[in-house]
Amino acid sequence: MSVAPTTSTARYEVADRPPRRLADILLRWESILVFLLIAVFLVNTRLSPYFFDFYNLSDATFNFSEKAILALAMALLIIVRDIDLSIAAIIALASLAMGLAAKAGAPTGALIVLGLGVGAICGIFNGALVTAFSLPSIVVTIGTMSLFRGIAQVTLGDQALTKYPASFQAIGQGYISDRLPIPISFVLFLALAVVFGIVLHRTIIGRRLFAMGANPTAALFSGIPVNRIRFWLFVLMGLMSGLAAVLLTGRIGSTRPNIALGFELDVITMVVLGGVSIAGGAGGILGVVLAVFVLGMTTFGLSLINVPGIVISILNGGLLIVSIAAPALVNRILRRRL
Repeated sequence: MSVAPTTSTARYEVADRPPRRLADILLRWESILVFLLIAVFLVNTRLSPYFFDFYNLSDATFNFSEKAILALAMALLIIVRDIDLSIAAIIALASLAMGLAAKAGAPTGALIVLGLGVGAICGIFNGALVTAFSLPSIVVTIGTMSLFRGIAQVTLGDQALTKYPASFQAIGQGYISDRLPIPISFVLFLALAVVFGIVLHRTIIGRRLFAMGANPTAALFSGIPVNRIRFWLFVLMGLMSGLAAVLLTGRIGSTRPNIALGFELDVITMVVLGGVSIAGGAGGILGVVLAVFVLGMTTFGLSLINVPGIVISILNGGLLIVSIAAPALVNRILRRRL
């Protein structure tokens, strides 16, 4: 007697990723930054009655919008395992070019184009050295940092260039409208954050950047033009530095030898605190944006209670160390829960 084979109609599906639990969401780096930002607001509101005011908070964005714009481009560079330490020096060189042009009577439009152009040229120079000669980006940009800053310092000496048109200064000092007093520079940052976020997380370009950061050799053998993309990322970084130079120079209304000095540390702190892995291959724009607000509001709150700038610098250095160590600790916790 033979038994007919039985067939099972039951089917199963294999998920692309494990199901998310509440603990996993709460332990996401972006969630931790949200809690930290809420804590910053609560503490600063308690310490100063002038903190939680719309006009004060709006004006506070002037102080970090240029750095925030730089952080967006820096995030892409660090994701692919590169870095640019010459960004502040590029700002100084671009500001010098705009200052000399303004002294010669150049209009606002020409000054903007000149600032962006000088930034892009510096980015081309950095990118060519890194990709064409296979040099480490950290070494190259340390060298160009000294080169660009040195040119600005030698040219200016102890002088400052201040003959900028009022319309140019309005770009860095102005608001989008009288009824809505939000700085133009802050609106630019938010718009660029949306663009960078879409490119990184919703396009093939973003997938290629993550692949390059995870394993550059495998990415190269997969047909990704690694060096070409790295080159254009340095050009983008230079262009964003030129934009930051336009905004910063317009905001302070002058070109000085020490303009933007120390910006590179603050920008890298924003990026790493935002969850971008210094080893490359991981990170997101949302985290960088949240880190910008955390650092910006912390600095603003501390300045309201007259905390010295050197103490704020120490705090930023501490946050940089914590932001490097904390993701490793969070990953250990998540692995133990699996």
